[in-house]
Parts: sequence; structure tokens; C-alpha cells
Amino acid sequence: AYEIGVRLVGSEMCIRDRISTLKQPVYGVLGNHDSIRMLPALESMGVIMLMNEATTLEKEGAGAKIFLAGVDDPHYFRVDNIQKAAQDIPKEAVSLLLSHTPEIYRLAAHADFDVMFCGHTHGGQICLPGGIPITLDSKCPRYFGAGKWHYQKMQGYTSVGAGTSIVNARFNCLPEVTIHHLLRA
Repeated sequence: AYEIGVRLVGSEMCIRDRISTLKQPVYGVLGNHDSIRMLPALESMGVIMLMNEATTLEKEGAGAKIFLAGVDDPHYFRVDNIQKAAQDIPKEAVSLLLSHTPEIYRLAAHADFDVMFCGHTHGGQICLPGGIPITLDSKCPRYFGAGKWHYQKMQGYTSVGAGTSIVNARFNCLPEVTIHHLLRA
């Protein structure tokens, strides 16, 4: 099984300590509060940053392959390139996409990704009772703001994360660190 989906925030030493506890390899993508200048430090910690590219994950002895692609920030910097990320993925292969935001769900489905993992929305961060977000700061349907969702044949998951944005508070939206275990059917 592979574990996917941990958002790391904090000082470089704190992040280095957290990464060292994770099963390697660790993959990441940049988001709207991240800078390309962070890449050398992240890579020196062992994080493989996927910048509009894909890699192949193979389980030793299982003979199964999963293609994992990642796109650079599609929200603020608009430097995502799904076509480039997907160009070397065979049509029939199982493919996963890491994106900071769910906003590019239509493009991801059109590129035939099977699963999309994302965040950015903070689940609304400030929600009405029942977890109904007041705003998502993301151009997508509200039900893409947190948890499992699907669009056409693609499944997706949006983590609400553990951080905050603008206002250092969460209401009716508990923080989460999401770990997905991928198992062969």
C-alpha cells in the first residue's frame, strides 16, 4: 500500500522532523502560498516535488504500476500544466493527480485521471453548523470543498488540512491530516 496526502507546515527543522517519520518516498506539489525558492530545501529533505510531471510507483514483487502526477499551483500563480503532467501516462494505466486545489477538476477528468487529491479550500474554514462552508476561495462546486467527491469517471478527495488562511480560526470545520491507503482491488 502507498500512503498519500500529508500537508506539512512550519519551520524547516519541524518539517524535516515530520518528513523523517513518513514512509519514503514523499511526494509534494506547490500551492498558492509556496514559492519556487522552497524547492531546494524541500528536495534536500527528501521530498520529491512534482512540477507538472509524473512518476511511476511500483510495489516490489507485485508487478503493479500506478502513475502519480503533480501540477504546480493552479490557483494563484496559474502555472499548472495537466497536459505536460499526463503526457507519459499510458491511457489504460491507473493514474493519480496531486493538485493544491480542486479547481482544475474538469481538466483532470478530461486528461483521464482516475483519482485527484487536493486541498486549498480549508473546508471553508469558517462554516455554518453541519460543516456548510461560507466560502471556499476556490472556483468549484461546494461539495468539492471537503472529503470524497466524484466528477464523471474521476474520484476525488479534498483535504480540509490543518492550517488556516487570513483568519487564524476554524468554526464547524475540524482540521485533518489525511492519509489514503491505496490497495489493489
